[in-house]
Amino acid sequence: MLTEPTLQKLKQLSLYGMADAYAEQQHRANATDLTFEDRFGLLVDAEWMLRQNKRLKRRLSEAKLRLSQAVIEDVDSGASRGLEKAMLLHLSSCSFVQDRLNVLISGPTGTGKTYLACALAQQACRRGHRVLYRRTSRLYDELALARADGTYAKLLTRLMRVDVLVLDDFGLSALRDQDRHALLDVLEDRYGTRSTLVTSQLPPKSWHEYLGDPTLADSICDRLVHNAHRIELKGPSRRKDPVRKGSSPAPSTGRDPLLNDPDED
Repeated sequence: MLTEPTLQKLKQLSLYGMADAYAEQQHRANATDLTFEDRFGLLVDAEWMLRQNKRLKRRLSEAKLRLSQAVIEDVDSGASRGLEKAMLLHLSSCSFVQDRLNVLISGPTGTGKTYLACALAQQACRRGHRVLYRRTSRLYDELALARADGTYAKLLTRLMRVDVLVLDDFGLSALRDQDRHALLDVLEDRYGTRSTLVTSQLPPKSWHEYLGDPTLADSICDRLVHNAHRIELKGPSRRKDPVRKGSSPAPSTGRDPLLNDPDED
């Protein structure tokens, strides 16, 4: 059997998963007990899994999640936390992404808002959706810089294309007038076509007052709150016990660049 030439041809065709699985089969004594269809199916499965893992790795890299290890399986649920298990299961299906609905997570500091948001974002990546995480204050700065250097429209287009945009720590910093307008531009482009996930210490009922300008506040709140799942986390700060599930480690201070547009790769 011409094993080596076959392996080389598979690699030349970029079928690396099949090549590795084929090489492994040659060292398994019971491989010959399988039918051709079974062996071929195993090779196809190996190639498919390799490509799926590569796509997931790229999506997670582009997402720039603040808590990259957050997973939905480690999120605590219960009435005492303000997160019913049924709601968590529903959100983990990522149907909110398919239905273009928003998710609003509020609660006191340390209750696991960012962890839950990142866990849902990673789950969306697993389901094949494109995700981008930003602290809201940093996004305002990026939008201001883009407006100054003439790339504002291009940045809005990139933000519009991601399936899930995570806006973390909404309502922490004072707003400039240009921030309000920029936020409305982002939400207007995404309204009804993409999902936005927001975390905030402020409850949604306080957002209108925080935004200040009544006209812009009406427009922004309408696009955020309308057709949104709302979660209000409760309980003591979970940072007091860093080993508990759903806890949030210290945030990274490194500046992460905006994701590359795949159409420009």
